[in-house]
Amino acid sequence: MRQSLSEWERAFVKEISIDRRRRDELRQTAEQRALKRKLARRHKRGSFRFAVLVLTLITTAAVVTVVMFRTLYLLLG
Repeated sequence: MRQSLSEWERAFVKEISIDRRRRDELRQTAEQRALKRKLARRHKRGSFRFAVLVLTLITTAAVVTVVMFRTLYLLLG
């Protein structure tokens, strides 16, 4: 009886350590996935902001050019 109890206890301790290890691995995996998603969102947002900045600069340059030539036309025409 004592031997079977000690075997049960050892098996229980071993199962607990395996379960803890498994939980730690699952937690680390979840953290890595969350970090990947966060980085992907940040990259996507950054790309969108860059595209908006480029379009704004091009639009500004076009508007300034049109206004400048119209003003020259009015002054010289």
